[in-house]
Amino acid sequence: MLEIIDHGRICEVQLNRAPANALNRELIAKLTEQLLVAGRSCDAVVVSGRDGMFSAGLDVPSLLQEDREAMADFWRLFSKLLNTIAFMPVPTVFALTGHCPAGGIVLSIFSDYSIMCGGKYKTGLNETQVGLVVSPIIKNALVRLTGPNTAAKILVAGSILSAEEALAIGMIDEIAEDPKAAVKRSIELCQQWIALPSNAMLMTRALVRQDLHALFDHEHSIGVDAFLQLWFSESTQRTLKELVQRLQNK
Repeated sequence: MLEIIDHGRICEVQLNRAPANALNRELIAKLTEQLLVAGRSCDAVVVSGRDGMFSAGLDVPSLLQEDREAMADFWRLFSKLLNTIAFMPVPTVFALTGHCPAGGIVLSIFSDYSIMCGGKYKTGLNETQVGLVVSPIIKNALVRLTGPNTAAKILVAGSILSAEEALAIGMIDEIAEDPKAAVKRSIELCQQWIALPSNAMLMTRALVRQDLHALFDHEHSIGVDAFLQLWFSESTQRTLKELVQRLQNK
């Protein structure tokens, strides 16, 4: 599910769960564990995906089989991953190597920097289109990047965006020509950061991320109850099942 690639002082953690790097319980747990290890053993981390597909988001087909208690546990597990990314002790760059809708882009908005392939690849927080609402902490992390007005517009509409549109609003930081270029540029950026005086760089990084860290101060920010209420509502279950059926018919 993960490939670990050694770039000297930089560790690349590559999502490798065919076909779409969908985020199920096992992948989320493994990624969280590996990031914690990399944060202790490396000077910077790059998170990448498969060529053409960083991650399609949550593994909806498998999650539809879960009961209420299991889904509450899953949402806490996912929130722990977001916390881990936000509090990484070293610079962490996401190389978005292809499509990255919903949960795929959510991971990157808690990182230091994100680089996405341009052209045909799409991203966006399309939760409203499938009957869901992002948690307060995800909304606030997006607002931190795009500003409140822009975040409101794309969240309410559930907009799917091109890389160019995502860059224009600040959802991502840079565009690369292709997946390999996204990884290469991510590594180069990490190399530039770790070449700086270490204490000054890390202390400044911690300073500018204080507002992100503060989003985790309240337990309600992960929105477990609201997530469960919507997930198990009749309309959302129907919409999600129709989505899965369409995907299976392709």
